[in-house]
Amino acid sequence: MAEVFGLDAYAPKEIAARVADVGVVKARLPLLSLALLGVLAGAFIGLGALLFALVASDASLGFAASRLLGGLVFSLGLILVSVAGAELFTGNNLLAMAWASGRISTAELLRNWAVVCATNAVGAAGLAWLAWLAGQGGLNQGAVGQAVLRIASAKAQLPLAEAFWRGVLCNLLVCMAVWMALGGRSVTDKVLAIVFPITGFVAAGFEHSIANLYFFPLALLLGAPLGAGELLRSLAAVVAGNLLGGSVLVALVYWVIYLRPGAAPPAGPK
Repeated sequence: MAEVFGLDAYAPKEIAARVADVGVVKARLPLLSLALLGVLAGAFIGLGALLFALVASDASLGFAASRLLGGLVFSLGLILVSVAGAELFTGNNLLAMAWASGRISTAELLRNWAVVCATNAVGAAGLAWLAWLAGQGGLNQGAVGQAVLRIASAKAQLPLAEAFWRGVLCNLLVCMAVWMALGGRSVTDKVLAIVFPITGFVAAGFEHSIANLYFFPLALLLGAPLGAGELLRSLAAVVAGNLLGGSVLVALVYWVIYLRPGAAPPAGPK
């Protein structure tokens, strides 16, 4: 029976311990490894955004169908990050759990977030440039390019408070996807854990800072009249929202439940 139970997903308290352990490792990665893994993650999320734009370009789909299918294909990005291995800023907001446990310093936490966010931007923008060179915008008789322009313009024009709260809700779901993926023991477990939360946040129109770092550069390459100031303000609001949603509403809440000194969650079967 022990072998059978060993195939089950990790229990929530075990996931919390794994998240903290992984956070320590991530916080102490050598700079070059961290940076390259950050570039990969930005490109992976860009691939998900690229597929989302393809779906959004199909005018024959209804609103709900387009959003749900777009969210489903966007899940590719986090699946690649989780299974292939990469460092994603939004997922790494869970390092707050290792920080709250005193296992990494504030400097180590901020170093990871800063390096990963910057290199995610490089990877996402780099993929946007490659997509532009490959003529992705011309697919579907130019409808894909028009979809990218619409998506980027709508994101840039969001009121800052709205962009912030959409960022909060986005990363609550992204970090729950990462949390549940760490609870799985197989690639299939991880994929299933990721698909539904990611489909949900995309379908609901929430804001992911790294996906935006794909859409904004590609829209500029396609000739969108977007100003640097409005793009930076939008990104700042979404990054701040992502930080709150992931590090506080997921990492610190679960730290209080499972890892704070004296925490004693109810015992139960895995």
